[in-house]
Amino acid sequence: MPKNKDALSRYRWIDERLRNKRLPKPTLEALIAYVSEKMDASISTRTIQKDIQDMRQDPELNYMAPIVYDRSSGTYRYEDDSYSISSIPIEEADLQGLEIAIGILEQFRSLPVVQQFEDAILKIAASLKMNRQALEHKGLIRFARATQYKGAEHIPEIVDAIKNLEVIRIAYQSFDRNEPKEHWVEPYHLREYQHRFYLIGKSQKAKGGTLLTFALDRIVNLWPTNKNFDEKNFDDASYYQHAIGITVLEGAPENVVLSFTPHQGKYVKSQPLHATQQVLIDNERECRISLNVVINHELQMLLLGYGANVKVLEPQQLVKKMAAEAAAMHGLYQ
Repeated sequence: MPKNKDALSRYRWIDERLRNKRLPKPTLEALIAYVSEKMDASISTRTIQKDIQDMRQDPELNYMAPIVYDRSSGTYRYEDDSYSISSIPIEEADLQGLEIAIGILEQFRSLPVVQQFEDAILKIAASLKMNRQALEHKGLIRFARATQYKGAEHIPEIVDAIKNLEVIRIAYQSFDRNEPKEHWVEPYHLREYQHRFYLIGKSQKAKGGTLLTFALDRIVNLWPTNKNFDEKNFDDASYYQHAIGITVLEGAPENVVLSFTPHQGKYVKSQPLHATQQVLIDNERECRISLNVVINHELQMLLLGYGANVKVLEPQQLVKKMAAEAAAMHGLYQ
């Protein structure tokens, strides 16, 4: 087993990237960029190549990872989709992620699916607590409290309503209204995004049967109606296939072209912004990509977060919006 802790961390990040089914199969360059970002250091090509070789063949590691290289696409993958390295000691990042997950599960103890595994959850929680305390005593890490999801108390009732095709009545306080508005909702789907839960359903008062999104933290009250609705063929994967975030606007997706700095482009290539991402230009001057997405609030906030590391090239309506935001920001610092 290697004594170098950095090597162990690199194996874990390589394993994580190879197992991520939501992202395209990685090239060697994508693996290097991904591991470099996670390690917050510049990792050489030779190092990653040796790591892959060790994961495949090193008898002391004993991973015997079935990593295969596809010459036609220049990408790496596990030959066995179910494979994952499992003998690495729990490290800080793993403990923090597990702690957050356990915190979420503990909030949802009333759900039958969680109750079914309560004993296992309690055992993992106890083990995590011991590991956390050991690390804290060494002064290596401090954990923030797990996020408390406001509105989570509504989840069991909403889940039952979705399952039983039952209309629910909600009092919803949107940010742009002084008083809550009542909706009779046909609930279809629950979704989590950036530490908030959302209900997707049709308000029976909305015109044309438009799907609406309700943030659970803005539901003031919820009541059963004892009324049922006909089953709807709602496919969340299709509904969100062209959206970044939670908002799905009417209309067809658009071709969004973005020009990143070469350095930022390394990270964007290793962690694509969307499944439709394609690299158009990649040289010493820019990394230009295209996305086929709807232009919503979440996309704009994501792009603003890159600051001067990205320039929007298309479509013109998005160019104008981002330019106006940049001008407004500049004005704040005058």
